[in-house]
Amino acid sequence: MKSEPDEFSIDDLIQSENQTTRWTGIRNYQARNFMRDEMKIGDGVLFYHSNAKPLAIVGSMYVSSEPYPDYLQFKPDSKYFDPKSTEENPRWMLVDVTFVQKFDPPVLRDNLYDVKGLEDLMLLKRGSRLSIQPLTDEEWEIIHELAGAEDIIKP
Repeated sequence: MKSEPDEFSIDDLIQSENQTTRWTGIRNYQARNFMRDEMKIGDGVLFYHSNAKPLAIVGSMYVSSEPYPDYLQFKPDSKYFDPKSTEENPRWMLVDVTFVQKFDPPVLRDNLYDVKGLEDLMLLKRGSRLSIQPLTDEEWEIIHELAGAEDIIKP
C-alpha cells in the first residue's frame, strides 16, 4: 500500500490510536478491487512511501478489518467525495490496517530492480501507479530479507 509521507507516513500510523488507521481515499477501481476482493484480515501489507525522496518500502502492517465503505465518499467537503456513490450502493471501500514494524533502514526502490525474485514486482513496472498492489509470498519474504526484518506475519 502506497502513501505519500506528507499525507500519511508510517510514523503517522505508529502514532495513531492503537497503531491502526482506516486506509481511506482509494479512488482507482483496480486498487479498490484488490482491497475489496483480495485482502483478508491478518494479511501482511508493506507500507511504501511514494512521491518521496527516497522512494522506499518503510515497514509492514496487517489488514485488521473486513472491507467496508469509505465514509469520505459521502462527505461533500472531502476531496474524496463521490456524488455518484450512495450509502445503499457505495463505490469505494477501505480496510483498517495496523502497524507491525518499521524497516530501519527502509528498503529503497532503486535497490530492488536487480534483485532475483522481484522481476515481476508490480511496484517496479513502468507506469505502475496503483496505490494498492498485490505481492507474492516470495516477494514478501525477499523484501523482509532485504530489510533485515523479521517476517512477523506469514502471508
